Amino acid sequence: QVRLVESGGGLVQAGGSLRLSCAASGRTFSRAAMGWFRQAPGKEREFVAVITKNGGNTYYADSVTGRFTISRDNAKNTVYLQMNFLKPEDTAVYYCAGCDAYSSSYYLKRHAYYDDWGQGTQVTVSS
Repeated sequence: QVRLVESGGGLVQAGGSLRLSCAASGRTFSRAAMGWFRQAPGKEREFVAVITKNGGNTYYADSVTGRFTISRDNAKNTVYLQMNFLKPEDTAVYYCAGCDAYSSSYYLKRHAYYDDWGQGTQVTVSS
């Protein structure tokens, strides 16, 4: 059974930074693309960023491009999301997820194609 545990969320002022971490256990981490999604109250879960299994490709939502950076350390079974220049509209619960069946960005940007999910970590950005 795969277990994903996010950490690093919190309250930050607009313009500030946070780094989220997601530690994976119970699978061969390096075989899975790892993504970050977020869900704000009353809204659909949306794609934020994804990194392919070998770290060779990354994809971002337009709303976070240039501000967020996804990375992974396969030796530590951990994926990170560095978030800079945070805005109030970034407020949401952030989830990490793993996908080992697809490598195309078309699928990796859609939460329905992910197999495993963490419990989420709250990010709140005050104005």
